[in-house]
Amino acid sequence: MSQRPAPSLLLLFLLMIPGVCSQWSGRGVSYSPSHICALQGSSVIMSCSYIYPTGHQIMKVYWTKTSIKEKNEEYPDLSKDPEYSQRLQYLGDKQQNCTIRLSHVTLKDSHEYYFKFITDKDDGRYIGKPGVTLTVTDLQVESPERVTEGDSVRLTCKSSCTLTDRATFIWYRNSQQLTTGIIGNQLDLGRVSRKDKSRYSCGVYGHSYRSPAVQLNIRYPPENPVISISPSGEIKKGDSVTLICSSDSNPPAEISWFKRGMFVGSGRIFNISKISSDDSGEYKCRSINEHGEKYSDAVTLNIMYPPRSVSVSISIIQSGHICSGDSVTLICSSDSNPPALNFSWFKENESSAVGSGQSFSALQSGRFYCQAHNQHGSQRSDDVTVTVHHGDGINVIVIAVTSGGLFFIIIIIIIILFIMRKRRDDQTEDLTVKQISDPNEDTCTALELKSTTSDLYGTLTTVHPRAPEDSCRTLDPQSFSKHENPSINRKMLQ
Repeated sequence: MSQRPAPSLLLLFLLMIPGVCSQWSGRGVSYSPSHICALQGSSVIMSCSYIYPTGHQIMKVYWTKTSIKEKNEEYPDLSKDPEYSQRLQYLGDKQQNCTIRLSHVTLKDSHEYYFKFITDKDDGRYIGKPGVTLTVTDLQVESPERVTEGDSVRLTCKSSCTLTDRATFIWYRNSQQLTTGIIGNQLDLGRVSRKDKSRYSCGVYGHSYRSPAVQLNIRYPPENPVISISPSGEIKKGDSVTLICSSDSNPPAEISWFKRGMFVGSGRIFNISKISSDDSGEYKCRSINEHGEKYSDAVTLNIMYPPRSVSVSISIIQSGHICSGDSVTLICSSDSNPPALNFSWFKENESSAVGSGQSFSALQSGRFYCQAHNQHGSQRSDDVTVTVHHGDGINVIVIAVTSGGLFFIIIIIIIILFIMRKRRDDQTEDLTVKQISDPNEDTCTALELKSTTSDLYGTLTTVHPRAPEDSCRTLDPQSFSKHENPSINRKMLQ
């Protein structure tokens, strides 16, 4: 028949196993384990057993974290401490078990804790020293300080001590749990790209605590920049326009602006106040950092503005010849956006229009001007003076314009002279005075630029009479010396 060992001997044997055993005069306390590393927010079990002398009766048991008491005072009871009272649970008894549970541990709970019991004897006060050491740790994600796109990267979930309980680590990216790349307390991301630029955190399976998230700082060249325009609708002269260049890059890129390839500004925002037609054109932005550069696609600023630069031009009927009864056509043109479609013609000192449309036939003498219109406004041209002289069967039409129109007249004269010379060279017979018809018949005249004393005006004068045929002919001015009528000769050579 087997015999069971006495309880005191069994307890003494248990107290001798690895751990901390504090004995004194038949009294003893054992903690297992003596050092605990716990995750912040978790619950901790502090296993504890004790023995006391035979014949003593346990009167009180409790835990404390004070190793030295004040004179004539007891060690403070943790169960009465407001910071512990709601979290501390005694799981033992008043015989041999002194185990407790401490819930929701925080970093401030890191301390050394002791079990104390009191018996009914006068000398029955005993505290188990050394006690059990609790270290509470949080978790931190450790990442490389500098990562460039294409680098191989591993993240580490670190704690200040090795967790007592076997831990299975969990990883999160942007709060979404990951299932691949986890190796112990590390996360293997492989070769990273800009899409891996996320927030990473870690935790331990079975615990609600999660580390603070860490932004993985991946450096990469700019993406293709994109330009946005504000306002996005129609842009009118005088508006304030803002161009914004957007380009993802790390580190942030420097932005430069170009118009038709020429540098015009820097910064992500390019503002044009009181925009004018001169600001029309194609714009690009360039995004550049230490890893590369990219240019945006071109955007076009199309500025709406009223007509401007309205210089009436002259069109002469019948390929540069004016015959008796013909007219001079004045043509109005302007620079505007959108193009001007409405044109009005006015005669000086008359309030109502004398014509409309882009062209106008001047049949009488006077000072004329045109006015061009679009939906953004209007502008008038300089005056054009048309003078018609009637006499001896010859119409002499004099057109005076400001210096701005002189350029167009010179071009017309050059064309006319070229045609006259070509026709003269092609003639197979000499032109004589006999070929000139009666002065009272219809005349055909060419245009000749006459000099004036003013640089601001050019004069067009009809000088040649019509030939007998139906078509108009051009005469050599030298032939007028043979003309039988000196008065007609003088009129032609004026």
